[in-house]
Amino acid sequence: MNKRYVFLTLAILVLPAVAYGQSGLTPDTDVTTQKRAQTGMKFLSTSVDARASALGSALTAEMVGSSSSMFYNPASMAFMPGRFHASAGMLSWIADISYNQASVAFRPGGSTNYGVVGVSFVGVDYGDFIGTVRANNEAGFVETGSYTPSAMAVGLGYARSFGDRFSAGGNLKLVFQNLGDGFATSQNFETGVVATTESYEANTVAYDFGIVYATGFESLVIGMSARNFAQELTYVRERFELPLTFQIGVSMDVVDLTSLDPDMHALQLHVDAQRPRDFSEHLRFGLEYTFMGIVSLRGGFEQAGVSEEQGLSAGAGLQYTFGGFDVGANYTFTDFGVFGSVSRIGIQVGM
Repeated sequence: MNKRYVFLTLAILVLPAVAYGQSGLTPDTDVTTQKRAQTGMKFLSTSVDARASALGSALTAEMVGSSSSMFYNPASMAFMPGRFHASAGMLSWIADISYNQASVAFRPGGSTNYGVVGVSFVGVDYGDFIGTVRANNEAGFVETGSYTPSAMAVGLGYARSFGDRFSAGGNLKLVFQNLGDGFATSQNFETGVVATTESYEANTVAYDFGIVYATGFESLVIGMSARNFAQELTYVRERFELPLTFQIGVSMDVVDLTSLDPDMHALQLHVDAQRPRDFSEHLRFGLEYTFMGIVSLRGGFEQAGVSEEQGLSAGAGLQYTFGGFDVGANYTFTDFGVFGSVSRIGIQVGM
């Protein structure tokens, strides 16, 4: 593949996203649109892996993946090194919300003929809340007790390579969310006594899928993914959809274009163009420098002007091989403006 073709490919992938993300206009009219508050179960859009988040979550076009690939592009899992990989991590989100994630992937029979199978989990702890209902008393309300909203997604993923340059994968997820039990649907407003209660729970099955292709020009990789396909859901009377997102990305080790020793240095560039259902089209960028395959420094951000509060992400990671095991740890810090900062930590092991 010559360089002219490579640059043309990059232009086709990147320029349309920049145009849409900046103009905010529909393709058939000149009417400015704002896509906001169109989806529920937004926890499915949160980047939970520490390494991926440090790269601006631009991990659609990663050729050599891991069990964590199920959270971004399951196709990358097909080129997972070794027979087994597991990861676990924690995210301290804004407003004292915490996420926990875990993933496991293995290669049946140790052969590429059977692909790679994985299981993933994401759980969200929103903390405790005090329920209230309106009442005709001095305070104007009465308390109905505490409740604890929760959410989780359990996934079963599969990926397979077709040759050494192309792979495809999918992920089936059981998604559950409970916004609390005991919400009042009617009550005596004179006394505040609750007459009936209702549980706000919803669950569904969602699907992710993606592909990854190595172009053959140095280490240039192209990837595409679609996440959170699902049917429309209803909370009592309100209908909503899951945060369906289409992504296309490219990645490349920039060291391939230099005279540096690739066994000592790696500088992986990631660029994703993302089209969410409930947000404007935008770009994500990530850069990862790795020394001797052991120490990694990372940074990433979203297209300027897209997020009012989320700023730069920065992180570091260590990976070491001993006794036949590849063990690693990662940390990421993200600035969220008036909301403070967000931290992610993660550990992983492979063999």
